[in-house]
Amino acid sequence: MLRRVFYRKADPATVRMGTITLEGLEFFAYHGFYDEEQKIGNKYSVDIVVTADFSEAARRDRLSATVNYEELYRITATVMQRPARLLEHIAHSIIEEVRRKYADVESVEVSVSKFNPPVGGVCHRAKITLKE
Repeated sequence: MLRRVFYRKADPATVRMGTITLEGLEFFAYHGFYDEEQKIGNKYSVDIVVTADFSEAARRDRLSATVNYEELYRITATVMQRPARLLEHIAHSIIEEVRRKYADVESVEVSVSKFNPPVGGVCHRAKITLKE
């Protein structure tokens, strides 16, 4: 059976919403509710999902028209260097810094995981996710 497929030309003004995701960014850092955690440090993982209009970047093929994931990594690394008590605070700080750098993004979602958290038993990771 022969099928005809008709493609409609996209309107150049059409918004191209999309996401940029960085998964599994790993850091050794000194966060934790307990003073001992802030002294000995731990391994953390961060995931970031940024939703934005990528129309201009898609049309022009220019890094300056999009969210630079290298910059997302730098923002995250800088926040991870500052000790914090709660994973929620870390995620919130990353979101604030991303929004400061990229004011036009629609949303930012950040997940922060702590490996082997002190829960009194076996737990591979504790993870929180914030979206703003």
